[in-house]
Amino acid sequence: MTTRKVRVWDLPTRLFHWLLAVLVVAAYVTGQLGGSFIQWHGRVGIAILGLLTFRLVWGFIGSTYARFADFVPGPAHLWAHLRGHWSGLGHNPLGALSVLALLGVMSYQAVTGLFANDDIAFSGPLRALVSGDTSDWLSGLHRQNYWPIIVLVALHVGAVLFYAVFKKDNLVKPMITGDKEVDEADAQAAQGGGIVALLLALAITAAVLYAATGSFIAPPPPPPVPAW
Repeated sequence: MTTRKVRVWDLPTRLFHWLLAVLVVAAYVTGQLGGSFIQWHGRVGIAILGLLTFRLVWGFIGSTYARFADFVPGPAHLWAHLRGHWSGLGHNPLGALSVLALLGVMSYQAVTGLFANDDIAFSGPLRALVSGDTSDWLSGLHRQNYWPIIVLVALHVGAVLFYAVFKKDNLVKPMITGDKEVDEADAQAAQGGGIVALLLALAITAAVLYAATGSFIAPPPPPPVPAW
């Protein structure tokens, strides 16, 4: 079989992947430490929201294998993969479901955190937009979503190890270099996702971060000065 190296993962997708991994660990650590670290937990959460926003936009205008249209599996592709008959570049159908699930639960976690509070000293940047009861409810949802994230991350890492050990398919290296050694017949490099698409994705991300940080919310008026 003749093989050759082709570009599968573009640089923005790779940076997203590794930055998200680092920030998820940082969010876990700062959340567990609590205390003064909870402020950093909030900052990390906003950074994660920015990354997720970028990835969702990039899923429509990025390069070939980063697009949802390329890797979101239909029933036929999923069934073919389960029977060992699927072939292709990028995410396999089960991997695609894992990616979608992680994007969903992490987006849910980031958004609920914007309105959350810890009953002590921390309030999310958009806390002022909702009532106290709503903030408490969203805070509870934010805490409860901890375990689904842990489970999905563990499954994701486990799948990568399974492919490396049992299928001799290193999924990590292509996500570092961007390139993958494939059969000559399947060697179709990723296309698209140029500078215009990148600038558009960054602009949308910046707009979302502006809103998420509550920059549009007018600060409360200063307390009245005593008249003595």
